[in-house]
Amino acid sequence: MRISSNQYQSVVLLAMQNSSSGMSELLQKMSSNQSMLAASDNPIASVRLLRLQREEASLAQFKDNIGALKSQLTKNETLLSGISANMRDARDILVAAANQPPSDDLKAMASPLASLRDSILYAANTKDSEGRYMFSGSAVNSAAIAYDASKPAGSRYSYNGNGDRQLVTVGEGVTQASNVTLESMAPLLNHLDKAIETLQSPTLDSKDPAVGAAIREVMNGVDTALDRVGGTISELGGAQNVLKTLDGNHESLSLANQQSIMELGDLDYGSAFISLNNFSMALQASQKAYGKVSQLTLFDVI
Repeated sequence: MRISSNQYQSVVLLAMQNSSSGMSELLQKMSSNQSMLAASDNPIASVRLLRLQREEASLAQFKDNIGALKSQLTKNETLLSGISANMRDARDILVAAANQPPSDDLKAMASPLASLRDSILYAANTKDSEGRYMFSGSAVNSAAIAYDASKPAGSRYSYNGNGDRQLVTVGEGVTQASNVTLESMAPLLNHLDKAIETLQSPTLDSKDPAVGAAIREVMNGVDTALDRVGGTISELGGAQNVLKTLDGNHESLSLANQQSIMELGDLDYGSAFISLNNFSMALQASQKAYGKVSQLTLFDVI
């Protein structure tokens, strides 16, 4: 079979073009450290890589949410611990008052109780760095505890927020509340306010049984609020432990995903150099063969 010069030229040029194209593609992969420049290079691996990348993006979002949530829960716990300490101090004063010391000593207890009441109110109405009230549920633009001076002692304070929880996604199908509500603070403040008014009464008689009964009633209210706040602090501690465990699980899964992504998407430079060398040798061979054959004529074989 005879092959014309044009046919031979086309075949050789096609071979040289294929070798050059292969070398160019390999050089692009080596410069980008990617084993695939297009999904068509390896469709199955591309699908797996996209799935891993989506999962990695979700894990990164979960980890960011956990970091922000842990910070928020720590702030909540710190503020509640301060409120709890104030309530314990108030209870100590009330215990001393319940022993019904002399009237002057009993009246002197009103001032520290008033300071503790105001401190608890201030903490309950704390705002975050963005100016939102922290303990009002989802009503973040309203103070948690409202005060109405026109009402009588024992009813001046009311809860002004709601019981809604602000849920944050921290895992696949897992949410955690980022806020705490303080409905129990209004009754507590009303109890303290009533006790303060009793102790500030000009006609206060420390030996009056009604005074002792009123103070013991306030102590019961403080105990109830202490139990609720203590339970909330325990829940916050448990939530932070759960978040720590979830964060560790996400970190382990992320490391496994990153390893798989590297195996699927990163270029094997050893194999790439071998292939590049093969393409280079093939190109050089085609060029030399084309140069030799193009110089031949029929007179060379006569």
